Amino acid sequence: MTTAELAKDFTELLKQGNDEAAAAKYNADDIVSYEAMEGPMAVCHGKDAVKQKGDWWRENHEVHGGSVEGPFVNGDQFALRFKYDITPKATGERVTMDEVGLYTVKGGKITEERFFY
Repeated sequence: MTTAELAKDFTELLKQGNDEAAAAKYNADDIVSYEAMEGPMAVCHGKDAVKQKGDWWRENHEVHGGSVEGPFVNGDQFALRFKYDITPKATGERVTMDEVGLYTVKGGKITEERFFY
């Protein structure tokens, strides 16, 4: 599977709301995830840690709607743009989240993800 093929399928799963299935199918066991923030989830190592970060995010945010744009492919990387209408449960303040995810693919799996706000 090429990076472009993986990116297309991964993106379609995300657009269908199947982010957990996309991660289970395409994240490498040793994936590293980098968030544009400080704190304990700024860098996550391993598929289980990335899953736990996603679980935490879903538990702590109400999602009212959103979109995924892309993929934009270059070599062994692809980028996606995410726009979400969310309410963080901690603040109760409805906000629009706009970020770019950059994914690196090796051996048919996503080995790194970086998010830019």
